[in-house]
Amino acid sequence: MATVADGHLHHRNEGGGGKVVVVMVPLPAQGHLNQLLQLSRLIAAYDIPVHYASTAAHNHQARQRAHPLAAAANIHFDDLPLPEYQSPSPNPNSANKFPSHLQPLFDAVAHLRHPVAALLRSLSSTADRVVVIHDSLMSSVVQDAASIPDAESYTFHSISAFSIFLYFSEGLETPFPINEELQKLAIPSLEDCFSREFMEFIVSEQKYIDLDSGIIFNTCREIEGEFLNSIEKISGYKCKRNWALGPFNPISINGKEIDHNLHRHECLQWLNTKERNSVTLVSFGTTTSFPDDQIEELAIGLEESGVNFIWVVREADRGDCGGGGEKPVPEGFEERVRERGMVVRDWAPQLEILGHSATGGFVTHCGWNSCIESLSMGKPIGAWPMHSDQPRNAVLMTEVLRVGVVVRDWGKRNEVLRAPAIAVALRRLMASEEMRRKAEEVGEIVRRAAAEGGATRLEMDSFVTHITR
Repeated sequence: MATVADGHLHHRNEGGGGKVVVVMVPLPAQGHLNQLLQLSRLIAAYDIPVHYASTAAHNHQARQRAHPLAAAANIHFDDLPLPEYQSPSPNPNSANKFPSHLQPLFDAVAHLRHPVAALLRSLSSTADRVVVIHDSLMSSVVQDAASIPDAESYTFHSISAFSIFLYFSEGLETPFPINEELQKLAIPSLEDCFSREFMEFIVSEQKYIDLDSGIIFNTCREIEGEFLNSIEKISGYKCKRNWALGPFNPISINGKEIDHNLHRHECLQWLNTKERNSVTLVSFGTTTSFPDDQIEELAIGLEESGVNFIWVVREADRGDCGGGGEKPVPEGFEERVRERGMVVRDWAPQLEILGHSATGGFVTHCGWNSCIESLSMGKPIGAWPMHSDQPRNAVLMTEVLRVGVVVRDWGKRNEVLRAPAIAVALRRLMASEEMRRKAEEVGEIVRRAAAEGGATRLEMDSFVTHITR
């Protein structure tokens, strides 16, 4: 029997080992919440019950910000208790741009271990198998799955296979062999990418890697196959299968664009008035805080560039999920650019904007959510990395896949990027027909892989067959 979801055919698994229940355990940070909610939508399309387990506040946040297709999927949200924790405001003037204001939250998630274990035991009493898919940074929280009969767990890495490969291969005594082209790349070190506390957090979670049955990536084997294959050969991952099931986000197939009416946001109506590939989306995710002088330079750069743009202006999320407040833009800016620019405060429907025919480029911090969404929509990237895996994702986009340009050089991260350089980078991003063509080619590869009979779709079918065996 088959069912249709997201416009595509999904085969129901029948007679394959009885009732299987999937439990998603995300790290409660927006980029992580979103990816596992999107994966929940894909798995639920196979008529498999999916439980999404997080705090009440973060479950609400995930639902509020989800693409309508994910929000409408048949997913059960389990609200887990979490003791109160300090939630400081982000510091836009910090030299290290990592969102250290979220560290108290990350420390508090250890308290979710017992509620998660109780949920798994409850589900195991009626299910033939409980499959736990958890964020790599929630490994300690789900450790009790190993002691529950007929339960198995899978690690989900929320970043690119390229970044994971680099991270683990650098820890080897003998560097892992890579091809000559990659050896020529200037790979950024991890200096200033994370806080010391967060690096310790990462290392502490890696202790539980042996408890898992496999690894899941939000990527496509056609674009990161080399790195996925290499990861399987690295000690610690040997004999573990990895599954490339991405992109998790809804995509357009066979020329059918995402239904923009699902999100009746004013910016989509504005895009309808613009020519094809004429607008740049400028957005830096949920954990980026700019100092006022950088905001001013960016505004001037947008104005001087002459390009059409949508600029999403919002503060980094606070730890209490209260959302971001608006940041000041220079006085008179919006009035001066009203014919070709739009400022969107707070939340914006990024996927729909990227999927719109008028959007021709994306200036981004290179968080993996943004990268994979841009790749699946075939849009070139202007890379402005801020922290975490973003500097290495920027290399993947601009040097390996060659679907982007550097806007902010990571090596000059401690300097304010001035307006003239921003304007030049914006014009270069929007003017390069060769790069646009390359981005569209990659987008077509990704979409074809996700279509019925494509490599990603077959891998998803294979994964579902595996967990329902």
